[in-house]
Amino acid sequence: MLVFACVAIFPLFRSTPALGDEGVTLRAVSYNIKHGLGMDGKLDLKRTGSVLDELEADVVALQEVDRGVNRSGSVDQPEELAKQLKMHAAFGSFMELQGGQYGLAILSRHPIVREHVIRLPRGNEPRVALAVEVRLPNAAPLMVVNLHFDWVSDDSFRFDQARALNEYLATLKIPYLLMGDFNDVPESRTLKLFSENSLEVAKPAEDRFTFSSVDPKKEIDFLFVHPKSNWTVERVRVIDEALASDHRPVAATLTIRVGE
Repeated sequence: MLVFACVAIFPLFRSTPALGDEGVTLRAVSYNIKHGLGMDGKLDLKRTGSVLDELEADVVALQEVDRGVNRSGSVDQPEELAKQLKMHAAFGSFMELQGGQYGLAILSRHPIVREHVIRLPRGNEPRVALAVEVRLPNAAPLMVVNLHFDWVSDDSFRFDQARALNEYLATLKIPYLLMGDFNDVPESRTLKLFSENSLEVAKPAEDRFTFSSVDPKKEIDFLFVHPKSNWTVERVRVIDEALASDHRPVAATLTIRVGE
């Protein structure tokens, strides 16, 4: 089921990615921000924004985001981050929480032209995926999809959610960039499902763990792109940031060739 997401738009000041015969270069980041609650127990959304600002991303997928929730000061976190980073923002809600909403957000340096939320099968708690279509500098469309699958040890919830999202992805007629907290490991059937039709933006083998941030021993945050032939992975990093959240950000530089 598709429902509308909410978008906030703020002026853009930074230069656009490189564009030419070789395609469009994008800097993409996926980050579970734990509603701005750091490993020091401090709620500091500006610190979260500073981490993202240093990465100078063009598109950002954020998980565990609050909007108007008491525990995070009742602020609109996507709006606040969009203001701080001078980006466009979209939000998709998992559920009502403490007077507000809890869910996912996407930030984009490029205009967001449409957006929706894909309701996924319920697991331990409600889950959705957030999809936005952005317009690249050459006017080509790109779908950016953000997810946060169920965390429980039994993977049946995750796999059901993955299959539902995969069905949605199969309907897309434009290239897509899929990012998020999969809450599963590379050898899982959940990850293998997406690898069948999409290219994993693989991290360096010696630096691939994303959770937990202080002493990471699990790789559960991933990026995928489709169609495989249109994309080149230039660089992938797990950012050495142990304080701002319980996950580390994943940053990738990608080139997409459109019209092929």
